[in-house]
Formats: sequence, C-alpha cells, structure tokens
Amino acid sequence: MSLGVVAATSGSKNNNMGSEDENEIGEKNGAPHHGDDLEVNGDKNGRAVQDASPYTTEDESEDAESKLELGPQRTLKEQLEKDKDDVSLRRWKEQLLGSVDLENVGESLDPEVKILRLSILSSDRSDIVLEIPDNGKPKGTWFTLKEGCNYRLRFTFQVSNNIVSGLKYTNTVWKTGVKVDSTKEMIGTFSPQTDPYTHEMPEEVTPSGMFARGSYSARSKFLDDDNKCYLEINYTFDIRKDWAAV
Repeated sequence: MSLGVVAATSGSKNNNMGSEDENEIGEKNGAPHHGDDLEVNGDKNGRAVQDASPYTTEDESEDAESKLELGPQRTLKEQLEKDKDDVSLRRWKEQLLGSVDLENVGESLDPEVKILRLSILSSDRSDIVLEIPDNGKPKGTWFTLKEGCNYRLRFTFQVSNNIVSGLKYTNTVWKTGVKVDSTKEMIGTFSPQTDPYTHEMPEEVTPSGMFARGSYSARSKFLDDDNKCYLEINYTFDIRKDWAAV
C-alpha cells in the first residue's frame, strides 16, 4: 500500500523512487533543481555534490541510508550576495526562488519542512483528512479503508528557511508482525514559500478478500537528500468490508 500507509498491501507496489526526474519535479514547483540550484552543480545549499546517488535501498532493521559527501553550506542570502554584481544571474535565482521574502528568511542553513496533513482521496466517499499528532504516534486505529477501493494519498506540506533538496517519502507496512510492503516515492526539490505545496501519489487499489482484511501497522517517513527526517509517523490502520462510519 503506497498510502505510505495503504498502498503497501495492495499488491501493486509503488516503488518508483527515482522514476520521476527530480529536476522536473523541482521545476514544476518553482524550485531550482540539481545542477541549476542557487550554485551551479551544487546541492540545495550551494555545496558541491561529490556523490551522485542521493539514496539507496533502505534496510528497515537498521534504517541504513547512504551519505553524501558535501562541501560547505551557504544560506540563500549568501548565495544571492555571491552574485550580486551579475544582475541577470541574480534575477534568475530570484525567479527560481519564487515568492520567498528574502528580507525575512534565508539566514538559516537548514531547510524546514512541516507536513501539514495527509489526505486519502477516493471517489467512493468524501476525503479523509488525517491530523498529525506532534509526537508522530496517532492513538488507536488511525483510519479504516474499504477493501477493493481506488484511492490516492495527498501530502500537504510547507517549506521554509532554505531549499529542501530531494524530499522523499518512505513507508513500510506490517501485518501480524510480517512486513508486507516497502514503498518509496520521490517528491522533489522545493524552495521556501508562504503557500503550502501538495503532492499526490499515483492511484492505488486496496486488496480485498478474507486474508486482506484486518489490522496493519505502518511507519512513514519524510526525508531529504541529507537523510534529515522531517516527520516519522508510526500508526495502525484497518482494511474492512466497508468504510468506517463518518
């Protein structure tokens, strides 16, 4: 069910990390991409990237992730000041940054990503909007899905302070203690802005049948190229014959 919660048990895995060009994602959202970042051939903070692979297969037992060897970080303001005498380059960088107010932000080296909400979208019913507890551990069963239903997962998030590079979503699902699926989704590279971003996962179908119904546990994470984790959610959900009563 890829719902980072749901798609992991559907049987059609959503393991498409890297299948969508991260550069394209960044451009769609008005953010600079690798190679056209604030500093050419640099990462989100203008550091030279020496390792081209931002991620590897995750070992859930150890949470093993690859590490990038990066040069010195620079804030957004430092990047703009670096080329203050090149008017055309400075305007191009400001255009890439979109609506961010550089007089009030850009002093921090580290980006901040806040996941505002997760929504489950299905034509069978009204949207399920999931509130995220501060501790990342929803109490009890977080939600219930109808077996054999079509759905999409939508993330709504906000980026501040600096550019976040290679934001990705991972999800692992277990049933009766057995891992049934592991999913990764590249979300993209985003510049800081006032308005939140949204990202929708591809449509999935929940599994159906007696063996598919029951309770599941899951762990979802949102990380960037530096493997900084902005949110980890540990929760349980059910698949039943019908949706839970509203």
